[in-house]
Amino acid sequence: MALDPARPRDFELRRCKRVELGRKLTRQLGQNRQGFIEADESRRSDRSGRAGNDEQQNADIPDVSSKNGSILSNSLCKIPVSSAAVPSLTRRAFLASTIAMTGVSLPGRSAAQSSGTRLILLGTGGGPRPRTASSASAQVIVTNNSAYVIDCGDGVARQLAFAGVPLTALRHIFITHQHSDHTADYGNLIWLAWAAGLSTRVDAWGPPPLEKMTRLFFEMNASDIEARISNEGRVPIVPLVHVHQIRSAGAVMTDENVKVTAALVDHPPVVPAFGYRFDTRDRSIVISGDTAPSDNLVKLARGADVLVHSVMYPPAIDRLVGRVPNAAALKASILAHQPPAEEAGRIAQAAGVRTLVLSHLVPADDPQVTDRMWIEAAQSRFRGTVIVGKDLMEI
Repeated sequence: MALDPARPRDFELRRCKRVELGRKLTRQLGQNRQGFIEADESRRSDRSGRAGNDEQQNADIPDVSSKNGSILSNSLCKIPVSSAAVPSLTRRAFLASTIAMTGVSLPGRSAAQSSGTRLILLGTGGGPRPRTASSASAQVIVTNNSAYVIDCGDGVARQLAFAGVPLTALRHIFITHQHSDHTADYGNLIWLAWAAGLSTRVDAWGPPPLEKMTRLFFEMNASDIEARISNEGRVPIVPLVHVHQIRSAGAVMTDENVKVTAALVDHPPVVPAFGYRFDTRDRSIVISGDTAPSDNLVKLARGADVLVHSVMYPPAIDRLVGRVPNAAALKASILAHQPPAEEAGRIAQAAGVRTLVLSHLVPADDPQVTDRMWIEAAQSRFRGTVIVGKDLMEI
């Protein structure tokens, strides 16, 4: 079936086709492919006269093609999968063993996550330079049909649409620090959510000058805003937005869905810079923001289910800065305030978290830096689950 780019899930599949993960799965499974096909052919031959029984068996086996969006579908990995399980290797077992072998998580969500708190990575690339492979920093936590957006890199509103999160569900925005790859679309997110039908309160939290940024954004776009209010009958947008500037660590806010706590992290020369912890009824999620190795972050993440941590791959930094000719001190800046994946692993291990998600990848689009390289670096210091973040991946 042809993919429809207008559908969020199909867009995710098209993106997954391009990333290294799909190619890696194909390579690692290549040696077993022929044996799998032969076993499948044997099974289908042996099914003669027993179609009725097999139909019942097939009803218990999940479809791993386009229905659930798995990147193990026929069209993506080119691995023939029959309509029934093969001997001693059901589709469920095949998929599970593949995930275990590669050490990475696949896009999509479990049944438990469908009814509970959802974490969706909207943008996983580090730095403000636009890229085709990934968007700038942003993630959303969705619980009880309310969206809590953390950081607003370029394209965050469109990424929410691709992720299937209604812009009208926006309730809170949290900014970790004042760098453009985290703030470029802060005002646009609120403005476009309002244009999409938002008529309820939005609270924005983050370091100064967040209040000034908000005020100037509305002034800059006053012509459009006033025209839409008078011509289209929209509710005024300015009274909907409530800005809370944060200058120190501690409790940020609590509502019926989540408790949010902030910690000061180390991201020179940007001060203050924060990491945030979100405790919901069923999960605890920590977003590091950009930071050098930080003891404050270890304390904030203690015992969390998920830690999303910014990372860099030092051997690739020279190639990255070579593509940015107008920033002579960029290399020194990156090395000073981003941790290698090994350090992110050490922090996750010290905090006792269950899952470490590598995000804000620096570089995000170097073909010489593979998922396996990121994972092995983090696993050298961390014994839990390591996931290399991908845009629109749900954790």
